[in-house]
Amino acid sequence: MKYLFFILFSALFIAACGQNEDYSPKPRGYFRLEFPKKEYETFDKNPYYSLEYPKYAKMYLDSADGNQPNWYNLTYPQFNGRLHISYYQIKNKQELNSLIEDSRKLAFKHTVKATGIDEGIISSPENNVHGIYYTIDGNTASSTQFFLTDSTKNFLRGALYFNEKPQADSIEPVVNFIKTDIDKLIKTLKWKN
Repeated sequence: MKYLFFILFSALFIAACGQNEDYSPKPRGYFRLEFPKKEYETFDKNPYYSLEYPKYAKMYLDSADGNQPNWYNLTYPQFNGRLHISYYQIKNKQELNSLIEDSRKLAFKHTVKATGIDEGIISSPENNVHGIYYTIDGNTASSTQFFLTDSTKNFLRGALYFNEKPQADSIEPVVNFIKTDIDKLIKTLKWKN
């Protein structure tokens, strides 16, 4: 009996060692994203500014209750995202300071879920455009916000949101793709007055 047990055990041991298959777990996979070709068109329907936005996005007037007449949404239907664009005419220096502080508060409102918030200065003296670009890291509702102003008459604020539960690792490729569109929007912004 011991002899039979030894032969059976040896045969199983040799058979198990002979296989060279790797049973390590596979990394989690994500859907492959197909990004459209970067093409832009001019948005000139607003009486206060013009800018360029991507052709694969849709610009429309924001009709939600309580919104101002010059607020727009730049939607990305294929990514289920939206860039809210709010415009204000500045009446005085106190109003400008208040709008800047409100923009800062709205960006830093995400501190609860953010792992970091970076501020970048925007300066385009040739177009008289200045502002701050907020990059918000972590599982926050908005990962990108900015404001632009000429410091005398015009103030424009933008905030990117997705209609999904925020998971920074899964939306990161889309956010990076849209950030190049936001950069183009900022670089091409021109005040009309």
